[in-house]
Amino acid sequence: MIYILQNSVPIALATLAGLAIGAIWLRLAETAPLRWQVVALAALAEFWLAAILAGALILAPDEAGAWTMALGSAFIIWLGFVLPALAVTLAALGRRTGTILAASGHWLVVMLVQAAILQAAGLVAPAAT
Repeated sequence: MIYILQNSVPIALATLAGLAIGAIWLRLAETAPLRWQVVALAALAEFWLAAILAGALILAPDEAGAWTMALGSAFIIWLGFVLPALAVTLAALGRRTGTILAASGHWLVVMLVQAAILQAAGLVAPAAT
């Protein structure tokens, strides 16, 4: 997990971008203002998502090109983990299809933007031991 410390600036930038996208999404959805506890939890979740994505990008093979792998990795993680978890959870809570699609789309945009920021900022792989 040393890579998180070594890449704290790109991960922080990706976290801030994710929070900004979330704020815009919530503003467009005309939701009530969030409590500080929810904002803190969102910040923690965005940070962890960016950190895990950074790890995936560091480990991604470069055969397809750095940008293809960065955006492709974000999409595959979203498709394989985020989308199913959101769809099942929100459906089980009785949310409408439109809400499920909007929330899923929000997280796809967040992950693609975070991947782009991480790739553009440059990530440092931990030294091999």
